Amino acid sequence: MDSLLNVNPGLMIWTIVNFLLFLFLLVKFGAKPISSSLKSREDYIRQNIENAEKINQEAQKLLQETQNKLKTAQEEMLSIIQKGKQQADEIIRKASEEAEKIRKEKLDQATKEINRNKEAALFELRKEIATLVIQATEKLLKEKLDEQKHIQIINSYIDKIPKN
Repeated sequence: MDSLLNVNPGLMIWTIVNFLLFLFLLVKFGAKPISSSLKSREDYIRQNIENAEKINQEAQKLLQETQNKLKTAQEEMLSIIQKGKQQADEIIRKASEEAEKIRKEKLDQATKEINRNKEAALFELRKEIATLVIQATEKLLKEKLDEQKHIQIINSYIDKIPKN
């Protein structure tokens, strides 16, 4: 252990010379390759960072474009749905109007038919009354009656007429 604590000046000089020689050789032959290796490694890392930033920017741009397209698609979808609802409402309205028109036409036709039947019935009734009046007049003319008999005959014929 004593030998480790003793300083030998010759050994120290040779150790320093060896260190300086190693340092010189390292600087002369190793500095450039180490420096170029570190420089290439730094460039490689810088290039990877720049590529990552470019890719990130492109991804952000694509994300923004996708969001814009999605928003446009949603707006178009809402527009299509709204147009569909409007068209459905229009179809329902037209169908309702058409049904109302057909109902009015049927009602008008039925009213006209009722009026025609009513006119025909009135015509037949008048014809029947005229026939009855003529028959009654014929009978009255054939018979000579007193006034009391005339009233009885007229009342009997009036009673025979159907009361509709």
